[in-house]
Amino acid sequence: MKSLASPPSLRLTPTTRHHLPSRQSSSACYPHVVSSLIKSNNSLSFSSAASGFASPLAVEKELRLETSAVRHVTGSLIRGEGLRFAIVVARFNEVVTKLLLEGAIETFKKYSVREEDIEVIWVPGSFEIGVVAQKLGKSGKFHAVLCIGAVIRGDTTHYDAVANSAASGVLSAGINSGVPCIFGVLTCEDMDQALNRSGGKAGNKGAETALTALEMASLFEHHLK
Repeated sequence: MKSLASPPSLRLTPTTRHHLPSRQSSSACYPHVVSSLIKSNNSLSFSSAASGFASPLAVEKELRLETSAVRHVTGSLIRGEGLRFAIVVARFNEVVTKLLLEGAIETFKKYSVREEDIEVIWVPGSFEIGVVAQKLGKSGKFHAVLCIGAVIRGDTTHYDAVANSAASGVLSAGINSGVPCIFGVLTCEDMDQALNRSGGKAGNKGAETALTALEMASLFEHHLK
């Protein structure tokens, strides 16, 4: 994949594309109504009888037996071959977002995502992430979109506006596009807190975002089509 310009200090391989711009007691039953459990076609239904009290032990036993028939579905983190990801990265607070990006890409590599299946798109700040994520999601090219940014509190209320808008923008992008858009925007009180979460004592949240993207992409691709 052709390499375009990227921030000079970002160490990325050439094949990664970059674009810059209490429980209630059962004795509370009504005295003349009993709920009896009926099993039919692996589903539960309740009917009313007009005498006596239901046995709570009998009801609980039936519920426990029926639980084994419930199907549980989850995404897989075993492999990522064939999955394509877009990463939208804010340039603002770039010293932090570059580290988050590196963590995300390294995680993808560990799970066998090919470098040519990763596309990085740079935007000015976290406020602009949502609209780009939605566009990428609707393109049909990607299985998930990572949204990476860093918003650090200052002396005004601007922090609250940007942080809230970034979160709602990413949420809307996923809902409107039908493609998982993963929120990886740090909202921190100061720069030290942000650096601790981008490869410091608190780990790398970019790597965690990539893991979430892998699981959601797998879930959508293999179970929710």
